[in-house]
Amino acid sequence: MIILGLDPGLATMGYGVIEKQKNDSVNAVDFGVVLTPKDESLPVRLAMLEEGINRILDKYKPEEIAVEELFFSKNITTGIPVAHARGVMLLTCVKYCGKLYEYTPNQIKQSLTGYGKADKIQMQRVVTSLLRLDRIPRPDDAADALAVALCHAHTSRFGKLFGIR
Repeated sequence: MIILGLDPGLATMGYGVIEKQKNDSVNAVDFGVVLTPKDESLPVRLAMLEEGINRILDKYKPEEIAVEELFFSKNITTGIPVAHARGVMLLTCVKYCGKLYEYTPNQIKQSLTGYGKADKIQMQRVVTSLLRLDRIPRPDDAADALAVALCHAHTSRFGKLFGIR
């Protein structure tokens, strides 16, 4: 099964594609980011994200898609553009594939490390180890998206608990 993990962002949206085998082993297929320029208007940037997501969907044809929920710790105003980007991600993905799931940052950390407050470097090392990669995936947004995909691979047997469609 091909799983696409997405890390929401307006300037930098991370994606990670993994393949889950019948024996539950996982392999990295690809990872990276979709970038939008800061000097563009919000609608143009959102359209660029949609185009980038559609290219990823067309290329890898995921069977299930996992998205990280947004988390605002201090200033919600800075999160509003990211929320717009996440809305475009969700809309684009649900049109493509009815199997759409979301996980909180704590659920992702708990799933991969056993500790819901793991720091970024711990998460990156676990992602690198689980996927048997030579080095930590860069940029961070791509590593985060792989973590989302891995979390889904580990919890997908619970099906509808995390589904958003």
